[in-house]
Amino acid sequence: MPSVLGQDTRTALVCMAYGSPRDEATIGQYYTHIRGGRPPSPEALAELVARYRAIGGSPLAAITGRQAEAVGALVGLPAFVGMKHSPPFVAETVAAVCAQGYERVIGLVMAPHYARMSLGAYEQSLRQGWELGAQPGAAGGPGPELLFIPGFHDHPAFIAALRTILAEAISERRPDRLFFTAHSLPARILAEGDPYRDQLDETCRLLAASMELPPWEFAFQSRSSTGEPWLGPDVLEAIAASAAERVLVCPLGFVADHLEILFDLDIEAQEFARARGIEIRRTASFNDRPDFVQALAEVVRDALVGAGARG
Repeated sequence: MPSVLGQDTRTALVCMAYGSPRDEATIGQYYTHIRGGRPPSPEALAELVARYRAIGGSPLAAITGRQAEAVGALVGLPAFVGMKHSPPFVAETVAAVCAQGYERVIGLVMAPHYARMSLGAYEQSLRQGWELGAQPGAAGGPGPELLFIPGFHDHPAFIAALRTILAEAISERRPDRLFFTAHSLPARILAEGDPYRDQLDETCRLLAASMELPPWEFAFQSRSSTGEPWLGPDVLEAIAASAAERVLVCPLGFVADHLEILFDLDIEAQEFARARGIEIRRTASFNDRPDFVQALAEVVRDALVGAGARG
């Protein structure tokens, strides 16, 4: 694919994702990292192991690698991968990239919607790595510039890519009810003024304004049991309450196949729906589809143009 920017040997792109265990033996280590260093109970670990066994292991690391390579090729930038909860960790990747002498590092999270505890945490890890690796240049000048892209929930190219996968699924068989979903987070973020829910609503509104949709609503999925309220409604509860016979789920908060798609929707939600006589399908994941790669390239390009204007 031709570059939209021309080859730039001074700038590096770091694509970031949540991470996943490399194999079953590393699930405990991965889960402990998610919990901030606190090992999970044996029961909780066994449940997570069973989920990964059910999907045959997560493809997230491989998909993120393909996404990064494809976007990097399209925008003419060397691309690297950093993970939030599994090797290669974000901070270590960024520190190594900075040490190689790049003049600018761009951080792109493979998630469209900003929340302080999600994309904000990636930005924090990005800055930690940048501070470790950003040394003054050989002539005593400043170290590399850092540019973080805080999501792309309303970018026209992302909305267009969403329209495509929605149109494909709807044309295959029009559902009685469409559910947009994203990962639930603790409800306290609303009182803190977090933009996450508002950005999700805006993505839905932009889609509804640009295409003819079946009756639809938004619901959250994959909430955790932490002893505090999480954002709702839960998608399973919403599906049961809808009285729809044919349901389509569009997990617009996710951009790749991983546990929350392959287990929570493809196994758990399917079993839930079958027990109630409901047909449930979901839209295809973006993964490294060319239209999505093109959308990410446009996000990166626009961020670079904006940074140039500010400079």
